[in-house]
Amino acid sequence: MSFSHLQLATPILKALNLCGYRGPTPIQEQAIPRALEGLDLIASAQTGTGKTAAFMLPALHRIASPPKREGKGPRVLVLTPTRELANQVTDATRKYGKFMRIRSGSILGGMPYFEQHRLLSQPVDIIVATPGRLIDHMEQGRISFSRLELLVLDEADRMLDMGFSEAVSSIAAATPSTRQTLLFTATWDKTMTVLGGRLTKQPVRIEINGKKSTLDQIEQRVLAADDMQHKSKMLQQIISDKTVTRALIFSGTKRHADQLARELSEQGHAAEALHGDMSQNARNRAILKMRQGRVRLLVATDVAARGIDVAGISHVINYDLPKNAEDYVHRIGRTGRAGASGIAISFVSARELDSLRRIEHYIKQMLPRHVIHGLEPKFGLRSPKTATSGAASTKRPHASSGFAKRGAAARTTQQHDSAPVSRKPRRRRDGEWTGQFRAKHPASRRHSREQSFRYE
Repeated sequence: MSFSHLQLATPILKALNLCGYRGPTPIQEQAIPRALEGLDLIASAQTGTGKTAAFMLPALHRIASPPKREGKGPRVLVLTPTRELANQVTDATRKYGKFMRIRSGSILGGMPYFEQHRLLSQPVDIIVATPGRLIDHMEQGRISFSRLELLVLDEADRMLDMGFSEAVSSIAAATPSTRQTLLFTATWDKTMTVLGGRLTKQPVRIEINGKKSTLDQIEQRVLAADDMQHKSKMLQQIISDKTVTRALIFSGTKRHADQLARELSEQGHAAEALHGDMSQNARNRAILKMRQGRVRLLVATDVAARGIDVAGISHVINYDLPKNAEDYVHRIGRTGRAGASGIAISFVSARELDSLRRIEHYIKQMLPRHVIHGLEPKFGLRSPKTATSGAASTKRPHASSGFAKRGAAARTTQQHDSAPVSRKPRRRRDGEWTGQFRAKHPASRRHSREQSFRYE
């Protein structure tokens, strides 16, 4: 199928042809026709599958027609969780609307209020905003939604993770009930089901490639790390390879991101940091430098996991594993985009074993273990007790062939053999119980396995 079959406005088709797009991706092929019909959508797809164009092309097609009401305020409002993602959507608006006369702008935190006041003081076609700053303008009475026709929530799951649920609900409540709503997300769970039911009317549900799968074109590797010094040596070895053309390195904290970027720069690498404490202009400059090839290594916190759209990122390196399994999917999704291949490497210390198991359980696959010659780990991905417990170590191989199928039951049984300590379950954000139950004595093992099946 070509874009011409979607019956988009001629200026949009001209822009798409200039971009060199051959045809719509699966999410675009399914979402665009339904959005053009005026239906509410709830669409989930992996990162890098073209979700931005899936909602922006119908939005621009709507703008090609005269407004239904006169007045100020936007006809289309796009909410995004981060400034990086908002900038990506803004760039897409300019690119796809190149041959259209539209007025658009962004309402973001970290940017001067003056320009935003001027934007909101006159009619505007499209506004891309982060929830926090938009709420500020709403509370001051500076924005009107009287002529809003389309509300888009991009990366809605991330907005909920960042605590914007109440803000999103307040914004939606201030918009006309006659609006069309498009909700796009990379993951789907019970919380998203509740949000979708609250904001949409008889929505069409679209799901591409499953809700918990990673991109097939990304080669994923796990390297066991003894300590931070070991991680540093492995990183130096990896980035010395010429095949690492552009790499995104994820750190767990802002301070460490700055420190690591500084150390890499001192070693002669073109490296920059990217995190939430930087001004928006500084963050934009760091991303622009990578796009232009002036920066080869970008050390970022999870603020960059969604929203960075830089072509040619060959490697994603998880120096620290993310706390949430969903964030792992979004991190590695920065490579292998638009059909290209990519490599995702994760350093895992003994303290991060629980995070690794959550990730593997979430993506339903075992991540292959790799070793760098000359930098072999001393202990591997096993606890000291397991490594010295003889028979127990033979019962506890993490690479069990039935890992993906047995899930919690496999983990629970293995832990009984090596750790007679009880642990309470932990509650996840989506309200489901998780965690492993360890039996205090053999008579209670059967009960703990039943509990694991019940709550996982």
